[in-house]
Amino acid sequence: MRVLMSRHSEGFEHAFLPHAEVAIKKLGRGSGLFETVTTARSRLITAEELADYDVLVFATTGELPWGESQKQALLDFVRGGKGFVGIHNATDTFYEWSEYGRMVGGYFAAHPWTQRVTVNVEVPDHPAAAMLGESFEVYDEIYTFKNWERDRTNVLMSLDNDSVDLTKGTREDHDYALGWYHPYGEGRVIYTALGHPPELWGEEWFLKHVFECIKWAGQVT
Repeated sequence: MRVLMSRHSEGFEHAFLPHAEVAIKKLGRGSGLFETVTTARSRLITAEELADYDVLVFATTGELPWGESQKQALLDFVRGGKGFVGIHNATDTFYEWSEYGRMVGGYFAAHPWTQRVTVNVEVPDHPAAAMLGESFEVYDEIYTFKNWERDRTNVLMSLDNDSVDLTKGTREDHDYALGWYHPYGEGRVIYTALGHPPELWGEEWFLKHVFECIKWAGQVT
């Protein structure tokens, strides 16, 4: 399997990105399951280039300077049966391209909590959650989302509202998913909102979570 990771930032540059780049390459090499190519720009996002890959991993920010053919190439890639993994700031991308938001599942709205929180695992038997237990605690920058609805995806994990000051939230329904997955055409999309602190990229449980997200998106059992 071949994985292409984009860490293109048109805006805020997250400090975790170099750590994520190294970690995902190591996960592929160490397992022998996949080879990873990483890019900080977008020149590899073309129909011709994507034909050589099985999974796209996005940790991107802002309105990336893509042409229409690149946008179509991404949609065709996933719809045609390939995988897409969004990490943390992948939802903070392409606000002006609504189909991207529909594919990923929603857009970043705010990060009202940067603290230790409790996360409830809603599908503990999913491969990307099997290492997490029924709930766990983590220190992270917690995103809230807009243009996101529970009935349009499968929620993998969500914020335990008792672990935060809900008055700082942004959703009237107080439904704060922190990971989800769904089909998109013939392909698979999975998103994890975690990963902001660089230190997380040295945690074995978190790396296992990311690894299983990639495997699931690539339909590797």
